[in-house]
Amino acid sequence: MSVKSTKESVRAAGGKNGPDARRADQNAGIAASDPGRIRNVALVGHSGAGKTMLIEALLAANGMITRKGSIVDGTTVSDSDPAAVHQQRSVTLSLVPLMVDDVKVNLMDTPGYPDFIGELRAGLRASDAALFVVSAVDGIDATTTALWGECEHVRLPRAVVITRMDHPRADYGRTLAACQQAFGDSVLPLCVPVQGDGAYAGLLGLLSREVTDYSSGDASPATRPADPDELVAAGPARGTLIEGIIAESEDETLMDRYLDGEDIDPAALATDLETAVARGSFFPVLPTSAVTGLGTAELLELLVRAFPPPGERSLPDMTDLAGEPAGNLSCDPSGPLAAEVVRTSNDPFLGRICLVRVFSGTLREDSPVHVGGHGLADRGHQDHDTDERVTHIYSPLGASLRPVPYCVAGDLCALAKLGSAETGDTISARDMPLLLATWEMPEPLLPVAVEADSRSDEDALARSLGRIAAGDPTLRVDRNAETHQLVLWCMGEAHAEVVLDRLREQGVKLHTVDVVTPLRETFAAPATGHGRHVKQSGGHGQYAVCDIEVEPLERGAGFEFVDKTVGGVIPGTFIPSIEKGVRAQMERGVSAGFPVVDLRVTVVGGKAHSVDSSDAAFQSAGALALREAAAAGKIQLLEPVSAVAITVSDEHVGTVMSDLSGRRGRLTGTNSSGQGLTEISAEVPDQELLRYAVELRALTAGTGRFYRHYLRHEPVPSNFSPS
Repeated sequence: MSVKSTKESVRAAGGKNGPDARRADQNAGIAASDPGRIRNVALVGHSGAGKTMLIEALLAANGMITRKGSIVDGTTVSDSDPAAVHQQRSVTLSLVPLMVDDVKVNLMDTPGYPDFIGELRAGLRASDAALFVVSAVDGIDATTTALWGECEHVRLPRAVVITRMDHPRADYGRTLAACQQAFGDSVLPLCVPVQGDGAYAGLLGLLSREVTDYSSGDASPATRPADPDELVAAGPARGTLIEGIIAESEDETLMDRYLDGEDIDPAALATDLETAVARGSFFPVLPTSAVTGLGTAELLELLVRAFPPPGERSLPDMTDLAGEPAGNLSCDPSGPLAAEVVRTSNDPFLGRICLVRVFSGTLREDSPVHVGGHGLADRGHQDHDTDERVTHIYSPLGASLRPVPYCVAGDLCALAKLGSAETGDTISARDMPLLLATWEMPEPLLPVAVEADSRSDEDALARSLGRIAAGDPTLRVDRNAETHQLVLWCMGEAHAEVVLDRLREQGVKLHTVDVVTPLRETFAAPATGHGRHVKQSGGHGQYAVCDIEVEPLERGAGFEFVDKTVGGVIPGTFIPSIEKGVRAQMERGVSAGFPVVDLRVTVVGGKAHSVDSSDAAFQSAGALALREAAAAGKIQLLEPVSAVAITVSDEHVGTVMSDLSGRRGRLTGTNSSGQGLTEISAEVPDQELLRYAVELRALTAGTGRFYRHYLRHEPVPSNFSPS
């Protein structure tokens, strides 16, 4: 593939200067009018692979910025979030658009750390292709391999970029082999690196047989014909590439012509290559360096020519508000409006800012819209439908918002001041409201209990949590009715740190406390109790006496109340009062303050007074009787137990099973999931799972994942003291 046209556009853009010292044309938004001239690409890969700096290099090569920023200094375009600057890694999805040969390329920088997989999934939802970024120094991790499988499942077009080629320990050959082993034989390089003065100074295009020289460091690299030695060295790679392209071609005569020695036209091969990449069956590889600019021109051209426009990808499932299919909508700017909020953030001046992908229709300024959110009630996002008005539309460049007049189908934009919009919501026409099917969200499994420093901070905490949760579907906020703790369910420690930092940035004073496991209490043996509530202080007194027998029931049996009084010793109108008092005491607990369950209480006797007995008096007597029975009997604590399904690579099965036994877990089975994975089923006390999301990741080098659901309560071992 030739890079001439891309180099000319880079050369033309290189002289731009703006009022900002580093960013050119900062205030000019990019608005596309034709979906066919839009490319939406998500950059994915593990943390530290070089995604953010690769975007900096592409922006510099394209003339969007005058010099590249630094992750350490917090000056990169896509990592402008304070949490990203603090953690020195991407923590949110960030959009960076640029124009290449009159094509708008929306680059989405996604976090590579597992805690922020929700942001990564949002990026994939908004994209039409994925650029896998692999470090030539660190290679591939298991998370990246698993993500490749997810993209394979939906036939998402992909390409691979090998970064950090400037590093002294960069090993291109080893990294390429690792990519082919992990991703398959259809992963083939378009270019091979050419060394000069001991470093990779250029790329040899395997189809064009030209060398692009980046040694000068200019924004527009020079080209030259490859010399004979370079062609000989690249011969095997070129042959493999051509055979791979021919295998994907619809021209069945190409292979015979190639085997007969015919020199196939590179332009025809390039066309077949682009078609195969767009349909997700061929995956080109490019070596790059964000420091030297190596490969940036080739990559820009690949993004434009090989990746598909939005119209070639199917739209998510859509329904009307009644749940009926919405019909066959397409990526048509003149069609019904159907857009989705893929990310939500809060600006201190503009309020709620929504990053939106438009799938159908056109968003215009000052237009009425319907905002609807359904299907995330289990995350604390209740179903909602509101009508609002779009005031301003922006084209974001990292943290900068640049106004544009409209946003057509296939494009992305930012909307401000949509007060009800949350991540995952659908934006549609007010007179034709629609709902897009929500994308899959991972379950948060790390609980973090927080408390406001003072009563005055409690309201601020509630308000701020509402704003943060609206933009983060991977965060679940739970006010536990039993322990009365406010628990934030997060994806991991890094995610929790970001959430807490954002709360504090909004002026909330809070601190974390130990998570309390919601235990239960029950009677381990039958007992009796005598409740006497007698008070006489002049005037109307209080008189109630009751005797009860308590028996434990089997697990899950609940509560039974039996009246065995005879002779009317307690009037029938006061028997329900005793039951009410017993139930109230059961809720408060009788020993450690946890609810009492699985119990039969029988009233066998008592006394009443014709004047002083009352409903309140017998409620108090019932509660006193249960407390006395508890003091005389034996109380058993019960702890919650969850059914856990853990998926790990086969090499970690033994380690995980051994760890489970140390957590008082009971193994219930194992099952091979294919592709070198095993699912382990077990029953584990919840107390042992409080930090399991973090500890499983450490045990399995970040590859293990698990799901859980409540099973039952079981007796706490006598030699174990729960927190």
